[in-house]
Amino acid sequence: MIKVCTEDFDLGLLTNELRQKSPQSGAIVNFIGLVRDINHGQSVSKLFLEHYPAMTEKVLADICSRAKKRFAVDHIDVIHRVGELDLNSQIVYVGVSAMHRGDAFNCCEYVMDHLKSEAPFWKKESQNGQQVWLDANPSDVAAKARWEQ
Repeated sequence: MIKVCTEDFDLGLLTNELRQKSPQSGAIVNFIGLVRDINHGQSVSKLFLEHYPAMTEKVLADICSRAKKRFAVDHIDVIHRVGELDLNSQIVYVGVSAMHRGDAFNCCEYVMDHLKSEAPFWKKESQNGQQVWLDANPSDVAAKARWEQ
């Protein structure tokens, strides 16, 4: 499942759904990204995410397809929220089921590293009363690059 939406998600429900989709799996790994109150030393009060719907879902599907070819996993779910998000709100969910935990952990990290660098999301933070559009984070680009070595 790949979903881009404004509404929040329930980790317990998503985990149960993932278990039902792949009952043969021996491992499930979940990742949830949250809105932080500080970014690059600046105080953050809100985050706003925009995207281009048809393109975003296609890129996320492509990332998951490449991950499935690289790792022995049974299923990958990705949910990414858009719109205005308050501090500590859930932004992104990646759930991976696999026979073994190593593939599940590695696949989850691979998906996140590629999502952060490839998925067409535009982020704007409210920092100290000002709206600031964010550029690509060099650490995200470096995290993705390590998979290409």
